[in-house]
Amino acid sequence: MIIYEISLIIFEYKSKLDPVNKILIYVIVFSIFSCNNTTDSNVNHYGEKISTKNISDFKEVKQLAKKQGSVDAKIEGTIISTCLNKGCWMNVRVNQDTILVRFKDYGFFVPKEGQENKQVIMRGAVKTDTISVEMLRHYAEDAKLSIEEINKITEPDYSLSFLADGVIIK
Repeated sequence: MIIYEISLIIFEYKSKLDPVNKILIYVIVFSIFSCNNTTDSNVNHYGEKISTKNISDFKEVKQLAKKQGSVDAKIEGTIISTCLNKGCWMNVRVNQDTILVRFKDYGFFVPKEGQENKQVIMRGAVKTDTISVEMLRHYAEDAKLSIEEINKITEPDYSLSFLADGVIIK
């Protein structure tokens, strides 16, 4: 609508222009406004739609999670890997930590392949977690690790995990 109004103003002001020049001006104005699109086509949302604003400082979040057991936050990191079977989890590098990210109520999934090294923003609960040997082996199977590598898993993992309700992958 605004493009049409601007073009009318230009056409009225420059009424002596020939039709070809009027069309050219209209195309230029239209191109300028359509290039000013604020959405990024390389951004994909999964789960609840979240914004890229108000990302928490991970050092603070990590300290709070260790003290309180769990804390709600929005953090940013780099995807290391995703579940190759369903896309039901991903490992994300945040600063020097690797965080296992699962999705609330198994309610959404991320793509199974091609997400490595992409930036991700996640909103949800960060918590200290003990992941059993059985679950670690399940994740290893999902990641298509060899039987030898799966059998090397003999102790639980004590780490931070993240239960996301919304994810943005850039």
